[in-house]
Amino acid sequence: MPRSVGRAFELLERVVADGETNLTTAAQRAGLTPTTALRHLRALEALGYVHRDHDGVYSAGPAVLRLAAAARDDGPLARLVAAAQPVLDDLTAATGESSYLAVAESEQAVYLATSESARSIRHVGWVGRTVPLDGTAIGEALRGAAGPQHRAGTIEPDISAIAHAVTDGDEVVAALSVIGPTHRMDRAAVSAAGDSVRDAVAALSIALGFAAATSSREVS
Repeated sequence: MPRSVGRAFELLERVVADGETNLTTAAQRAGLTPTTALRHLRALEALGYVHRDHDGVYSAGPAVLRLAAAARDDGPLARLVAAAQPVLDDLTAATGESSYLAVAESEQAVYLATSESARSIRHVGWVGRTVPLDGTAIGEALRGAAGPQHRAGTIEPDISAIAHAVTDGDEVVAALSVIGPTHRMDRAAVSAAGDSVRDAVAALSIALGFAAATSSREVS
């Protein structure tokens, strides 16, 4: 194994083992200089294996989550994705738009599964991608906002999203969303998509055996 690859894996192992760590600690634990560690961490960040927040704290990135789900067929993420796929397929059939499953990781939403729209102009390609929780429909849902959340143009121009939290009791486990071109998302379409996402969340909750929430937080 090339020495540089070994160093990168060592850093990744340190970040995953620690949960959260800064550059100095990661470099010390891996026996590297901060300059060398930073170079490898930047490469890992670009590939999605680590995430760096605004305070310079590193944690496992979406690529690690995907690998963990794939490696553990009986793990919670794998079960969530398996249960969600038919629900996503039904949601896309009902709305005509692409639908997604996402979970929260640090201050980001990680997209884990999708059902793509069959339309020639459609939204695709977000599985494995992360977006901020702040200011996004999926982020508001994952933070526990009640009911369907609608945002337009926050990540990509001319794209609208409607998202709804999936909860087990009062704990937000994941969120489902419908994403499509804004020119198709007029008021009536947004309202209909919101109803469809709400129904999809109910179907997924039943499939997973989740308990009904005992309280909810209204959107201001």
